[in-house]
Amino acid sequence: MQITIRRAGRDDVPAVLSLLDGATAWLVARGRTGQWGTAPHSTSPARIAQVSGFADDGELWVAQRDGRVVGALAVGAAMDYVPPATEPELYVRLLVTDRASAGQNLGGALLDHARELARANGVRLLRVDCYAGDDQALVRYYERQGFTRDAEFAVPRVNGPDWPGQVLSQRL
Repeated sequence: MQITIRRAGRDDVPAVLSLLDGATAWLVARGRTGQWGTAPHSTSPARIAQVSGFADDGELWVAQRDGRVVGALAVGAAMDYVPPATEPELYVRLLVTDRASAGQNLGGALLDHARELARANGVRLLRVDCYAGDDQALVRYYERQGFTRDAEFAVPRVNGPDWPGQVLSQRL
């Protein structure tokens, strides 16, 4: 089955939040609550505002299959909590895919799209950050996608341990 990647708009925000909710439920079912916690993203005013902002700024892309959103990618400037790049870059701000489509390389296709966007803008550095706790499975996923570890960081949380993160980069 072929996917189509297109720029997303405000109408796509509920589908993207649903993908995030599904990914969180999948993580929770495996006892992996450190990455995104246990609450649905679709009920978080901050997450709704973030994804809506990605759409409003033209940074949000969705992958569709048979008319259904099965993945999402947001790209733009680096997140405030990571060390800044020393050269122009494109930053992967969000990557999520439908858990029912696991193993179909949707994430890889969306990352290929990010690479194409970077090259089209004359940018030779693509960066992403991810959760680096537990067994670092997500870090290894990005390494398999051609990224290399860059900087480690931690985001302080109220009433909990710091959120461990890893910045990864890829030269294009």
